[in-house]
Amino acid sequence: MFNKILIANRGEIACRVIKTARKMGIGTVAIYSDADKNALHVSMADEAVHIGPPPANQSYIVIDKVMDAIRQSGAQAVHPGYGFLSENAKFAEALEAEGVAFVGPPKGAIESMGDKITSKKIAQDAGVSTVPGYMGLIEDADEAVKISNDIGYPVMIKASAGGGGKGMRIAWNDDEAREGFQSSKNEAANSFGDDRIFIEKFVTQPRHIEIQVLCDSHGNGIYLGERECSIQRRNQKVVEEAPSPFLDPETRKAMGEQAVALAKAVDYASAGTVEFIVDGDKNFYFLEMNTRLQVEHPVTELITGVDLVEQMIRVAAGEKLTIAQDDVTLTGWAIENRLYAEDPYRNFLPSIGRLTRYRPPQEIASGPMLVNGKWQGEAPEGEAAVRNDTGVYEGGEISMYYDPMIAKLCTWAPTREAAIEAMRVALDSFEVEGIGHNLPFLSAVMDHPKFVSGDMTTAFIAEEYPDGFEGVELPESDLRRIAASCAAMYRVSEIRRTRVSGRMDNHERKVGNRWVVSVQGKEFAVRVGADKEGATIKFEDGQTLRVASDWTPGDQLAVLDVDGSPLVLKVGKISGGFRIRNRGADMKVHVRRPRQAELAKLMPEKLPPDTSKMLLCPMPGLVVKIDVEVGQEVQEGQALCTIEAMKMENILRAEKKGVVSKVNAGPGDSLAVDDVIIEFE
Repeated sequence: MFNKILIANRGEIACRVIKTARKMGIGTVAIYSDADKNALHVSMADEAVHIGPPPANQSYIVIDKVMDAIRQSGAQAVHPGYGFLSENAKFAEALEAEGVAFVGPPKGAIESMGDKITSKKIAQDAGVSTVPGYMGLIEDADEAVKISNDIGYPVMIKASAGGGGKGMRIAWNDDEAREGFQSSKNEAANSFGDDRIFIEKFVTQPRHIEIQVLCDSHGNGIYLGERECSIQRRNQKVVEEAPSPFLDPETRKAMGEQAVALAKAVDYASAGTVEFIVDGDKNFYFLEMNTRLQVEHPVTELITGVDLVEQMIRVAAGEKLTIAQDDVTLTGWAIENRLYAEDPYRNFLPSIGRLTRYRPPQEIASGPMLVNGKWQGEAPEGEAAVRNDTGVYEGGEISMYYDPMIAKLCTWAPTREAAIEAMRVALDSFEVEGIGHNLPFLSAVMDHPKFVSGDMTTAFIAEEYPDGFEGVELPESDLRRIAASCAAMYRVSEIRRTRVSGRMDNHERKVGNRWVVSVQGKEFAVRVGADKEGATIKFEDGQTLRVASDWTPGDQLAVLDVDGSPLVLKVGKISGGFRIRNRGADMKVHVRRPRQAELAKLMPEKLPPDTSKMLLCPMPGLVVKIDVEVGQEVQEGQALCTIEAMKMENILRAEKKGVVSKVNAGPGDSLAVDDVIIEFE
């Protein structure tokens, strides 16, 4: 076994590998760019080596720099994580020449399966069902349009060396094919140093289901069930779960056996993932093979009890698998939500800045664990687990140079319903401030009827949120629970305020017990009856709710019991009430005396400033190009400019017809949120 491993990656996956290496008694070496000198993975590792400037193409994906770090540290093996160099055959070749083990598959497997074009050809030759497409190299946009017409729209334009949603576009017509080809090519070159593009048929109403395989160098191979990854945004997975609520045992077995056969055909040795598109009749089509650890691997670990990183390290050290196919049992259900630094209220555009508050929910270990082929610690019925894989900390910076993922929040429970409920509570308990983030959206998905029923496809976000995410309107039953809680909390706040003022001895009499709570356009007149154990809130219509909590004014998280059911609220102070966030809703809750509530109705509503004649920058980023000039007439939907942020190109388009009166930015300019890029007459 190795004594020291270098992790050729950053962020949460580097931290994840370090945890397992530490458990195995193996020393770790981190690498870091200028932007990551204070990163969590650097502080967690036993050693750290600086490798260059912030851009990945000047640091993390420069093979010579990584090799220098290996030599400096004396590491015997390298775990590449995912992204960056994880599927780069030249890197594996360089490690082999140096006599350093690669914690991943052999170079030949990377070359044949890591390349999407080659892998599809191999799959076709092996009799695996594949999606129709053009696997040859595409020279220019004109050829891309011709091929797209031959296949038939819609088509998926993909980077051959891509992954993580980078370099991928869906085209529904010639214009989108031409535009998508160039954007995919640019993103592929910037992210992977390889701008080759291929095109395939885009299967409508698909489900994205992938099989986890694990093989050693002695000819043994197994599959560890499947993961459903259908909740995607811009081809980037957002929510994953294991097992899939859609597959039956027969389909699972067929997909698993096919995935293992494909892996063995290329002498695969390590953890890998075979991805499939599955239609409504459970027909499945090979999509691609990822010759690395997947972002969503924790859900597989939670339902199988297998530490995939440990298995990868053992295989790289030449050990045989100690797990046979018959040892693999899928126990319970696991769900993963990816927490991204992106603003759901701005069409999920990237957000950067300092994490002024970062408080994940408490991790809870539970569920089964497979150790040396034997099950350990069967979970008691009803118990749930919470796991948070992260690479950030409170006070740290979210950089514009890398992927916007902050953390992977996972829950496990004996049933899917219990795992979803555990995730709802965990999301409500997750405190993130200082940047835009997608926690509200994730909460909304967990409550969405289609997700709860398991009846979703990869088009879920596009179909259910066609105009973007605008928050959640909670049902009245939930609003009443929140109103009752806020009335009880406000009473406590007011008692403290009067005590601090010292103006009256009988503070509770001063505060009173009649309030009107306004939330999401509804008003609830309530009477608060308090005692030492909590408060009884009586509504005008006679309903009563019992509220108990140890919340104190100033706490930003309130854990309450409302009529015997838990309620977790994120709490912020506003004048005359609270900013409350719960289940994807972001609400201003005002608690007023009856007379104050009457007067509040007479106050005029403050209108936002008129920005209808401006193109505002929706996220921090760099201007790639400006497509218009002063005096030019533009049409609705016309491309105005391209902004690059977190390795993704974002094309900003005209919302309506107009004439350009002023252009305030040019290529290479760095912009902040709401900077005015273009003005119109």
